[in-house]
Amino acid sequence: MKAIILAGGRGNRLRPITDYVPKPLVPIKNIPIIEWQIKYLKKYGVNEVIICTGYKSDIIKNYLGVKNIGVKIKFSIEKLPLGTGGAIKKAGKMINDKSFFVINGDVITNINLRKLSKKPNSIAAIELRTKFGILETHNNKISKFMEKKEISDLWMNAGIYYLQKEILKDLPNKGDIEKTLFPDYAKKGKLNTIKFKKIKWYSIDSFKDIEDCSLEIQKII
Repeated sequence: MKAIILAGGRGNRLRPITDYVPKPLVPIKNIPIIEWQIKYLKKYGVNEVIICTGYKSDIIKNYLGVKNIGVKIKFSIEKLPLGTGGAIKKAGKMINDKSFFVINGDVITNINLRKLSKKPNSIAAIELRTKFGILETHNNKISKFMEKKEISDLWMNAGIYYLQKEILKDLPNKGDIEKTLFPDYAKKGKLNTIKFKKIKWYSIDSFKDIEDCSLEIQKII
């Protein structure tokens, strides 16, 4: 299996670290995000990874070039940001397989990719969770207080996809897949989802995310 990692973001919310180090190399427990991701993909049988990058791409290439992670690594370099859709379209030309995985470059999770691959053109969905304390009330009195509750029956895009190569022709040369192809395919009934409950999932967008993920990372991957 092949996988594309969308790792072209500048990571502005993690500045000043990302002024010097590209976001994929931001460490969690002394191991960069992208190395955790490659280990995760390898666990599910991915033997080739294409990394979409632009910002400080040489630093990423130099780091991974001296690592022996056990998968073949290629790079799809963007001179100008192409958006997630444009990045997948460009990188997808390097894939001969009929299908492939895509993962956002800041996602750390234990979602089962084998389950995701059971349906073509699928988005992994997880229950929406809040970062704020949830109050349960009765007669204007608080009866219960819960932190970071998962909200039942509200599903969010987990940033992991299983796509057929035939979709590449429908992707924009520049633009986000979430705003172009996905809405169009959803209207046409051509987009599937696999729902995952009670899984570990982190999107590394802040120093708090790094802190929270570092406490769980050894259990996840």
